[in-house]
Amino acid sequence: MKRLLANRSVMVGGTLLLLLLCVALLAPWLSPHDPYAQNLNHRTVPPVWFEQGAWSHPLGTDPLGRDYLSRLIYGTRISLLIGVSVALLSGLIGTTLGLLAGYFGGRTDMLVSFLVTTRLAMPVVLVALATVALIGGSLWVVILVLGLLKWDRFAVVMRSATQQVCALDYVAAAQASGASTLRILLGEVLPNVMPQLIVVATLEAASAILLEAALSFLGLGVQPPLPSWGLMVSEAKSYMFFSFWLIAIPGCALALLIFAINLAGDGLRDALAPQERA
Repeated sequence: MKRLLANRSVMVGGTLLLLLLCVALLAPWLSPHDPYAQNLNHRTVPPVWFEQGAWSHPLGTDPLGRDYLSRLIYGTRISLLIGVSVALLSGLIGTTLGLLAGYFGGRTDMLVSFLVTTRLAMPVVLVALATVALIGGSLWVVILVLGLLKWDRFAVVMRSATQQVCALDYVAAAQASGASTLRILLGEVLPNVMPQLIVVATLEAASAILLEAALSFLGLGVQPPLPSWGLMVSEAKSYMFFSFWLIAIPGCALALLIFAINLAGDGLRDALAPQERA
């Protein structure tokens, strides 16, 4: 805890993530309006810092008259849900394959390497677009597709890290003492590859959020009326030369979330590194 508190990246990124998490959890109480309620008499009202703005809609309204601040707050829920869910699903698949390949080697390593090579031969964006277009876009379809497509980095990093850890003396001592394979993998290997796992998880979570925004922008991700940040940008693209803030506000929110995740992950890697523990 002292190392974490002394790390500026963890403190800044963690504080931003905590604030965004609180915003997502407290969305029903923080939102001044119903994010789905339409009022065509108040379409594209500018934010409060413009002359035509009003405090009743601090960030203005979208082309359908929906309060932009409320949709932005509820959009935090969707982005965090997608980032965490995809990182957990892909991390479970990739970490399992990487641990098995790095520990057993031989044919197991060859099989996992073949699976990783096959996966790398398929572009994530292209496969995600084709799959979502065939199945149909929805929140859970996007999470499932991205989770099944983004495990390769986990597998590659975990395989390399496991091979390095398995060459150390404490793993040999556990094997000599008669510990089971599961006990060695979960008790000796996994805790010592956790820093690499955390870094990959943060990168993949941020990448998943960006991919969801891209799919939603193309109309193949989260479907209306859910307030996805990518969908908000897509709905506002026709107004970018007249009401640029319709794109700038969700874009800045997306950039802030990605920045916070990457900063926190980088700081956690430094704080949990073996040289720091020493």
